Amino acid sequence: MNVVLFDIDGTLVLTGGAGVAAMREAVLAIVGQQRALPEIGLHGRTDRAIVEDLLRHCGVPATDENWRRFLEEYEARLPAALSARRGRALPGVAELIEELGRRERVHVGLLTGNVRIGAELKLTHYGLWPNFAFGGFGDERLLRDDVARDAMAAWRRHAGHAGAPTQVWVIGDTPADVTCARAIGARAIAVATGSYGLDQLAAEKPDVLLADLTDTAWLAEIDRV
Repeated sequence: MNVVLFDIDGTLVLTGGAGVAAMREAVLAIVGQQRALPEIGLHGRTDRAIVEDLLRHCGVPATDENWRRFLEEYEARLPAALSARRGRALPGVAELIEELGRRERVHVGLLTGNVRIGAELKLTHYGLWPNFAFGGFGDERLLRDDVARDAMAAWRRHAGHAGAPTQVWVIGDTPADVTCARAIGARAIAVATGSYGLDQLAAEKPDVLLADLTDTAWLAEIDRV
């Protein structure tokens, strides 16, 4: 059995900044609209880590209650943000997922820093959500490596056993995707459809480096195991 885990932003879809806009609006609803939010690093991080940084910058404690409030505000704002922007599914994504779905010995899931509701709303907006039966999400974790471990635990629950898969593949567009693949002993596929170019991703030494997901030659590796 092969397990293929996909990142979302920059790998499956580009939202035109909808997620960031909705996140910042949700945080402002908690800290007060008069606050100025800083620009902070987003790529490869979990939503929980990003929001906690923003709250602390504003002098607001990153409590569980404030996190719950953020999730409510974010869920309320994200659909309108997605509709207002010209996002899209990236080249080759729909075809690749369809092809993987035809393989009986492949399970397809998510490994994303997005909170679960954000992942669902984004992928539903682009018609992709029903393809993913399990995943690891950024609701509780600050570190991407821990999300990767959660994704594998979710796969074991989905598969109904605790045995090791023949091979695990992590597909993402940032160095953090390569790093978290290594944390779970997975093979890393880096795709240059996000904010990092081919040269930048090559420096991370992924097992497979792609310009975009229309290149499916790597599927031959799945067919061999």
